[in-house]
Amino acid sequence: MDMNTFCRKRCVMAAAVLCMGAAVFFTGCGSSAQPKSSAVSVKAMKVIQQDTSVSHDYSGQVKSMDAVVIKPKVSGSITEKYFRSGDLVHEGQALYKIDDRQYESEVLSARSNVEKARTALNNSMIDLGRYQRLLSSGAIAEQTVTTQEATVASNQSSYDDANALLQKAEENLDDTVIRAPISGKLSVDDVGVGTYATSGNTSLVSVGSINPIYVQFSISENEYLNFRTGDKPEREGGERPRPPKATLTLSNGQKYDEVSTEYIADRELSESTGTLTLKAVFDNADGVLLPGMFARVTVEGRPLKDAILVPQRAVQQVLDKSFVIVVGSDNKSVSRQVTLGDQVGSYYVVKSGLTKDDNVVVEGLTNLKEGQELNVTETTADELGLSLTSSDGSTSASASVSAK
Repeated sequence: MDMNTFCRKRCVMAAAVLCMGAAVFFTGCGSSAQPKSSAVSVKAMKVIQQDTSVSHDYSGQVKSMDAVVIKPKVSGSITEKYFRSGDLVHEGQALYKIDDRQYESEVLSARSNVEKARTALNNSMIDLGRYQRLLSSGAIAEQTVTTQEATVASNQSSYDDANALLQKAEENLDDTVIRAPISGKLSVDDVGVGTYATSGNTSLVSVGSINPIYVQFSISENEYLNFRTGDKPEREGGERPRPPKATLTLSNGQKYDEVSTEYIADRELSESTGTLTLKAVFDNADGVLLPGMFARVTVEGRPLKDAILVPQRAVQQVLDKSFVIVVGSDNKSVSRQVTLGDQVGSYYVVKSGLTKDDNVVVEGLTNLKEGQELNVTETTADELGLSLTSSDGSTSASASVSAK
């Protein structure tokens, strides 16, 4: 290799080393000039502070106050029917007539037996009087009088038995006319004329009262305790607080006009479900409510003054604790443990852990940790589709609110 060739190779290698150094230098300068941002983009909104009246919704079913399946007290063929299916009837109204010929005969026979027994009794009493007079004059033995007294007692018993049989025969005759035991509405599954009805066995028709009417629903043990003791404000003179109002929403979404403040509670909680059955009594003069219908029962709760409300979507559950992420004064995330109360539509009532000035994160919570810098976008309840009322019929709470 000559000297010129060796010099050219060394020059090429030196140039390559210089180029690589320059690339590393300029790359390093570029990295220091454009640092990567660590702020997390989130959406946040202020908590709501309002006067809130919490109410609870329950699934209920309409039932009659009284319902009776009518069965005959005597057997026989039905000869007359005095109503149409589904009629409204009043207590004591005649519904059916059972063939009464044999029962009339039994009454006539019983009356005849009564007359025979009365005659025998009267004759024996006349004889007893005559024997007593003869005994006083010594004309007959005392045993004759004693025997006659026994005959009078026996005839008196026979007379009483005949009267009892007459009364029973007359009652059977009366029972051939079947009457409504209560006022209410008849069912449509009634039997027709010509049907042979067996005493105490054949179901002729049913009748149920429809005004007033009650709606049956179940509440938990805690709700019952709050219902009885948690909603009692201090009143002067020891006045008993008024029961909460209950309203109905029918299956078509229509609100029922009447309001109830009268409740009937079961005597014990169900062992299988741990719930207590309640019945709210409603006026039903127009007959809108029918037994078997389903409705949502809304029972008002205690009013909450200046309640703090936070969106449910802002709450994170960890084991048995609840947390929210608050935007701190330095624009960093701060974790707060909160104590939750009732559910109110899309919100929770917060008993402790937040103030009215807090700004809570509602979107971007995934993998968000305490102390991270935040890039906050303010949002509103309308933008998030939040509501203060319940939109379904499940057991939950809704609220009526008045803005501060």
